[in-house]
Amino acid sequence: MDHLRWEMNPPKLRNPILVCAFRGWNDAASAASSALETLCDSLEVDVLAEIDPEEYFDFQANRPTISFTDSRHRRIEWPRNTFIAARAQGAERDLVLLDGTEPNLKWRTYSETVVKVAEFLKVDKVVVLGSLIAEVAHTLPVPITGLATDEAMVKQLDLERSNYEGPTGIVGVIHDRCRAAGLPSASLWAAVPHYVAAVPNPKAALALSERLERITGVAADISGLEDETVAYEEQIGRAVSADPEVEELVSRIEGEQRERHSSDGVDVPSGDSIAMEFQRFLKQQDRDK
Repeated sequence: MDHLRWEMNPPKLRNPILVCAFRGWNDAASAASSALETLCDSLEVDVLAEIDPEEYFDFQANRPTISFTDSRHRRIEWPRNTFIAARAQGAERDLVLLDGTEPNLKWRTYSETVVKVAEFLKVDKVVVLGSLIAEVAHTLPVPITGLATDEAMVKQLDLERSNYEGPTGIVGVIHDRCRAAGLPSASLWAAVPHYVAAVPNPKAALALSERLERITGVAADISGLEDETVAYEEQIGRAVSADPEVEELVSRIEGEQRERHSSDGVDVPSGDSIAMEFQRFLKQQDRDK
């Protein structure tokens, strides 16, 4: 763990679970990172360690940013991957949170570091959060798919098993590395509507938070996400009803989700083209406020 910087002596944690979320490709509509932030804001937290970004990032792809300190000096903020100890009053266990940004380089080495930290802290299991773009309706419950190394965990969580094949991100790599190391793990994915994927989705973050509580037994204060979800559904509902093509698309997707099968041969506009038009519609609404 040459590129890991400890900020404090690791505390004694009670049967901890490591929960990870990464900004970037794995975080459609910021649902996964928002769920982790909600957990951080709800618990007593201490920064345990930071992964040095120098070895894992292409800074032309993930550029550092400049901000001002209280004394008005400029400070460079580098892409961060932070391990955080989190304690919940009254819970039977503690959590370790990895608040991260998907690295550009050396995914196998990076994932090995994450697994070694988990083993060093005597983590019971690892849960990796993600969110993906899919043909789902904003009006219906958020589909949560996932994988688990333990078949009992799949049944306990009532997961819809993912049948996805194709490119993966750091979420898939870490889950696979945990499996190889014999460390129990699960990856949870929230599906967000493709026609409004550029807008932060608190409903998906809320669904991830609720499913995560079933794994960890640690409750976050989700009241903020609940309020944001009400506002989100009202805003998207108004926008959808103002555009007949989007309204038709959403109606079709609702039917497909309810019936759990695809409607072949339905003459509807391209989902991608409608999504682009709908994003422009929402941006115009924001400008007109």
